[in-house]
Amino acid sequence: MYRRFLNNDDYLGIITPEALAQLTRGNDARFIQAEESAEMSIVEYLSENYEIEKELAKGKYIAEYDRRITYPVGVHVYFEGQIHEVILAVSGYRKPATAIYWEECSAIHVDAGQVVNYSQFNTYYPGDKVNYNGVVYICLAENGYKFDDIRIPMVGGWIETEVTLWQPVEYPLWSVVEYEGAFYTLMTLDCFDCNLDPMVSDCWGAIADYDSSYNAYELSEHEYVVYDGRVFYPETDVNADTPQVGLNLSLHDPRNYNLKKHMVRLAIYELTKLIAPNNVSVVRMRDYEDSMKWLNDAAKLRLNPQIPRKVDDTTKPVTDWQLATFQTDYDPYRNPWLT
Repeated sequence: MYRRFLNNDDYLGIITPEALAQLTRGNDARFIQAEESAEMSIVEYLSENYEIEKELAKGKYIAEYDRRITYPVGVHVYFEGQIHEVILAVSGYRKPATAIYWEECSAIHVDAGQVVNYSQFNTYYPGDKVNYNGVVYICLAENGYKFDDIRIPMVGGWIETEVTLWQPVEYPLWSVVEYEGAFYTLMTLDCFDCNLDPMVSDCWGAIADYDSSYNAYELSEHEYVVYDGRVFYPETDVNADTPQVGLNLSLHDPRNYNLKKHMVRLAIYELTKLIAPNNVSVVRMRDYEDSMKWLNDAAKLRLNPQIPRKVDDTTKPVTDWQLATFQTDYDPYRNPWLT
């Protein structure tokens, strides 16, 4: 699946929303088609001397904010349609667990540096190994993004409580019992009659199922929930942090401005060709030609595109073979081999 470097709002700097809608005809797949073509041209020109793939990845791997995900400081997310940088860690919600999903790998020959890093956006199966904070873990049960069951290694949040079948006996406060397939906790001893079952007595309260959309679980030993037929209470804050600009988010776009500008121009040119191949406007044609010239000049090192240069084994910038072999003047505009 193609990951987009651009978003729809990037186009609005040089085209109106109405004109853009006319180009796409309501079909967002056209954005992908146009941007793939634009990206191909950019990579073709710049991959020789620049870390263009890494620079494109800065935009391609910005995801929409997701309450399931825990975001560390420094990552970028789409929140309310804009790109933000996380300036204070944002925790996702934590579900109770009825299985053990990870265990530390005991094999002494495993090198953590050779094991892929854990990612909350991946999906894992039994036997998969991951590196999380320098420790290698092995997966014991399916979990991950596609399962809608993200389980960070050794990160819990809930403790299972003891449950007994209800009987007409005395119970201490906050006892948890099962009665006719439902779970109850003893909420008060006032007027408690041990002969009245939980469905009749007002002293017992039904325990609700865990709900990931609920974000106000209290840190209490008596904040019981039912999950997968078992009863749990939180041992840490299990709610998702609320994203808030100025508190844990800050408006910031990490994408290279030059790449964004020229990819938008090239993509709009491709969109225009889709609906009117023989009637491309002078403005769009000029923008296209200017961007292609910029790519050509950047590829020949005539300008600085503000993209890190590739380096060789000696940590020196990689030099195109034409420059290395035939360069007669370090002024690129006076070098005949670059014309």
